[in-house]
Parts: sequence; C-alpha cells; structure tokens
Amino acid sequence: MPGPQDHFLINPFGLLFEEITASCLVKVDLEGNLLGASEYGINPAGFTIHSAVHDGRPEMTCVMHSHTPAGVGVATQEDGLLPLTQHALAVLAHCGYHDYEGLAMNLDERARIVRDLGDNNVLILRNHGLLTVGRTVGEAFMWMARAERACRMQLAAQQSGARLRPIPVAIQEKAMAQNRHNNSAQGYRPIGRKEWPALRRQLDRSDPSYKT
Repeated sequence: MPGPQDHFLINPFGLLFEEITASCLVKVDLEGNLLGASEYGINPAGFTIHSAVHDGRPEMTCVMHSHTPAGVGVATQEDGLLPLTQHALAVLAHCGYHDYEGLAMNLDERARIVRDLGDNNVLILRNHGLLTVGRTVGEAFMWMARAERACRMQLAAQQSGARLRPIPVAIQEKAMAQNRHNNSAQGYRPIGRKEWPALRRQLDRSDPSYKT
C-alpha cells in the first residue's frame, strides 16, 4: 500500500474468489498483524508467500499465487515448464523454481522464496502451483495469464501422445533474449501496460461490482 509503512492487502480467508471485492481485502503488516476491522482472518500460508515478496522485493507491489490444474500439473513434473512452445519461452525468460517444503507455515521459508524468485517475475512452486509478481496489478496478472497459458499448452501437447518436436537450444536462447528485450521498458510490449486496461474495460462491461 502507498506510504512509508510496510502494509499490504491480502484476500480474506472464508470468501469465494467470486465474492471478493475491493472493500473485502484485509490489510496486514509484514508480521501478519491484521490492521483495521474485518470479520475474516487470512490464510497463514498465503501470508508467508505474499509477505516474502513484499519484504524481499518491495518494488513489486502485487503478488499473485494460483493452484490451477494446469499450473500444478506442470509444477509436479521433474523438468517443470518445458521449452516446447513460443509461449513457454516467453515465460522461461523470466522464470525461477522453488522446491516444495510442505505447507508454507514457516516464516523462515520466506528468504528461500525470495532467493529462488531472484529478479524474475514468475516462480514455479514445485508440487504446488504458480506465483507471479509485478510492479502493478496488471503486470502480475498478465504474467500469471502467460504462465497459465504456457502450462495448458504443455499439458495439451503431452496428452496428445504425439511425438514432441524440440526447439534447438540456440533458438531457445535467441527467443528468450528477444522476450527479455520486448518485455522491458525499451521493448514494444512491457507486460501489463496495454493488456490490463483492455481487460479492465472488458470487466467493466460484464460486472463492474468488483470495484466496490
């Protein structure tokens, strides 16, 4: 949140995602203390994961974490996200891995999450799910959408049973370098700058109640 204090908003524990609006979010500090009135608490494991990034990489103002079938499906694979598609390479150019340590209830794990995230925007939590970060909500969301899409494509290719065609290593490295440039402030598609406003407009047309 804006201001000199290390406070951030996290989803309340006990509501469906479809029920959560802006006013439902719970404000906490980096010690997990709830600030302000709320009839709901927070998920302690979720707090560990989100507070790790907010403390270790404070320039990243948004953290997203998901347990989708595709994301978890790829996170359980020994080789993780495979460099099989253009979409996977776009994610792999900004991706790290964090080994599963059980439910994230131990605050000591926060240092290892930050270490494994490094300067990336995507972290595959092995045997667990996906995590993305951004300087804005739009950036974090678009990284999650990109990572989720790459995972779905990998599972679709694997489930087809067809022989998979690898991308030569030299081409992988070229494509990842291109993505790092294109996704930067100097490139033509800094993540979240163009896509997020379009998605907000789409959501405003379908259900603007999220703002309340």
